[in-house]
Amino acid sequence: MGEVFESVMRGLAEVEAHLGGKKVPGLKAHIPAAFDVARIRAATGLTQREFAGRIGVSRRTLENWEQGRRVPQGPARALLRLIDADPEAMLKRLAA
Repeated sequence: MGEVFESVMRGLAEVEAHLGGKKVPGLKAHIPAAFDVARIRAATGLTQREFAGRIGVSRRTLENWEQGRRVPQGPARALLRLIDADPEAMLKRLAA
């Protein structure tokens, strides 16, 4: 049990150092690429309410993504990438 505690404490110390701006060898932080949801939606010509309904999320969720308070994850992120690649074709498929 002592080994587990020590390991957790070392991990917490590394996180604290990282958050304090220090470089921690071996620590890898995942930083998602910038994702411009407002630009993607604008390319479709849809309002927030229309776009949110089309992709199956609340308008509030879409608003949070567009204002940078949240970042789309998982399937939503994949769907937004597909829409970004070909807005017209994807929206046609989503409407069917």
